[in-house]
Amino acid sequence: MIAGLILIPLVAAGAAFAIRSHPVRRAMLVSVAAVHAALTARLWVDWPARPAPVLDGWLAVDAPGLLFLSTCSALFLAAAVYAVGYHAREDVGEPRRDIEEGGLFFRNEPEAVFAGCMLLFLGSMTGVSLSQHLGLLWVGVEATTLATAPLIYYHRHHRSLEATWKYLLICSVGLALAMIGNFALAASIPRAEAESGRINLVLGDLLANARALNPAWAQIAFVFFLVGYGTKMGLAPLHTWLPDAHSEAPSLVSALMSGALLNCAFLGVLRGHQVCTAAGFPGFSSELLIWFGLLSMAVAAVFILGQTDFKRMLAYSSVEHMGILALAVGCGAAYGMGLHALGHSLIKGSLFLTSGILLAAYQTKNVTKIHNLLADYPVTGLLWLAGFLAITGAPPFSLFLSEFTVGKTLLDADRPVAAAAYLVLLGVIFLGMASAVLPMVHGTGPVDHEPAGGQSAPPGYRPPLTMLVPPIVLAGAVLGLGLYLPVDVREVLRDAAAALSGGVSP
Repeated sequence: MIAGLILIPLVAAGAAFAIRSHPVRRAMLVSVAAVHAALTARLWVDWPARPAPVLDGWLAVDAPGLLFLSTCSALFLAAAVYAVGYHAREDVGEPRRDIEEGGLFFRNEPEAVFAGCMLLFLGSMTGVSLSQHLGLLWVGVEATTLATAPLIYYHRHHRSLEATWKYLLICSVGLALAMIGNFALAASIPRAEAESGRINLVLGDLLANARALNPAWAQIAFVFFLVGYGTKMGLAPLHTWLPDAHSEAPSLVSALMSGALLNCAFLGVLRGHQVCTAAGFPGFSSELLIWFGLLSMAVAAVFILGQTDFKRMLAYSSVEHMGILALAVGCGAAYGMGLHALGHSLIKGSLFLTSGILLAAYQTKNVTKIHNLLADYPVTGLLWLAGFLAITGAPPFSLFLSEFTVGKTLLDADRPVAAAAYLVLLGVIFLGMASAVLPMVHGTGPVDHEPAGGQSAPPGYRPPLTMLVPPIVLAGAVLGLGLYLPVDVREVLRDAAAALSGGVSP
């Protein structure tokens, strides 16, 4: 099953580059996504039993990995279904104005590259989630960078090109630092243990023998992991690639990057924290995570206030929530971190998919040019409003529970300053997003349907069901998790929390 989860999307990616028929390629994308989701669901049904590790333990299923694999698989299935309607808008025979980027879009745009890179993206994210060898995890994260670069540049606009190069350069530097972290961690292993092969970079071996590691080298390794993977994760001040990439990529790609890709990078940080915890110095990594988390929330708050581009607003919201995840792990709210990661991935995916519908309908990303959304597009308007409430932690959505858990843990840990800063920043971000979203939903005023090039929007635009159903399902899942947490989900969250808190990977 482990091999199938990785190999099926990789083999399908090779076929996607060769297939010339658009309908066949789209059907294959949805089919692979459905098979991948079914295999992932089987892991939940069988939990805590799991498939045997492969490659001498380099690939295996553990609770934190299963959590992130599940969000990746669910979001990819939603994006694959959404892509059917998304690409159907583009089968129009004549060159026309591209409504997302303001540049020209042509019918012969290489959709094969899109489908192939999407499947490579799925395979590489799956590899990251299942990697138990920290070197292999690094390879997987690097592969996600290479797979997503063509997706960001999909519309071939000059802003897309700038965002792609920024993404490649900054993330590559970050991952080079993460590689140095692997070298430092290898240097922390006593020579005799390394030569005998008893301790290597497989997570299970590291955790079982963590007390034998050199503390100085292990701490240096975590610093490089935090800075290196934190760059790809979008922690401030290492986040500078993220707003441009999320804003310029197609909306379904933005949903995957924000809801799944950032989690993969975060998993690299978590593996380093697990080693520090097992080695006996969890306070070192925890302090760094707390202050990086608060800094990320503060930077996001500054840029969300007054933001007029709603896709950039969602991108800065991702910076905020990566900060909350780091803060949760640092203060010991590992259970809340798992619940928050799950809720954030699902609702951010819903919001970015909904933003694609807004772009198709209004041909602008400017929040000041969209009014009375509930009257014009009731379903889309309700999705947009529900997504805003969920992402800002309003009850009864699951993010309210996870954010409440983090705040309570900070107070229980006798950190009143950090708790106060956390609550204030949540309030500021809520006000900043409300000032943008509520006028769009309820406000009145002339609706500007005129894009930058002067061409009018398609009259009476109605999104197809394939674009409406995925964000509805994702938003409904977040609401459902806020009202009732299934037993299987609670069990995996508890196991993930135990792995992060005790250094043991159940």
